[in-house]
Amino acid sequence: MAEGEDNGEFYLRYYVGHKGKFGHEFLEFEFRPDGKLRYANNSNYKNDTMIRKEVFLTPAVLKECRRIVSDSEIMKEDDNNWPEPDRVGRQELEIVMGNEHISFTTSKIGSLMDVQTSKDPEGLRIFYYLVQVHLIAELFSSYDFQ
Repeated sequence: MAEGEDNGEFYLRYYVGHKGKFGHEFLEFEFRPDGKLRYANNSNYKNDTMIRKEVFLTPAVLKECRRIVSDSEIMKEDDNNWPEPDRVGRQELEIVMGNEHISFTTSKIGSLMDVQTSKDPEGLRIFYYLVQVHLIAELFSSYDFQ
């Protein structure tokens, strides 16, 4: 992380969802500047109920989140050439780091093939790996949301 990037506000919200035969199904999480991590997962499959969890992260975990976002260079990207949300679903990513604020919207990405065949495979690959690999897999694997 470059000097000064760990100063200032840090906020991140990620949403992925669709509206289908089971209603509005989605996963959303939010890292707030006060260290609170909010998580929601709504699936009506087999009459499941919405799961909502909140935890407070340590400053070290929040710093690691900032580092992951900074190292990904997602703040340099632009979603103008990314696939528009469609009937399959949508993804949203909003990030505030210091004085920078960026918001992305795209369709659900089913595989790396979707990334590779897009109009902006490099930018979409950065988005895909940030949300699918780093944020969801790495960070959430370290927490027990039971």
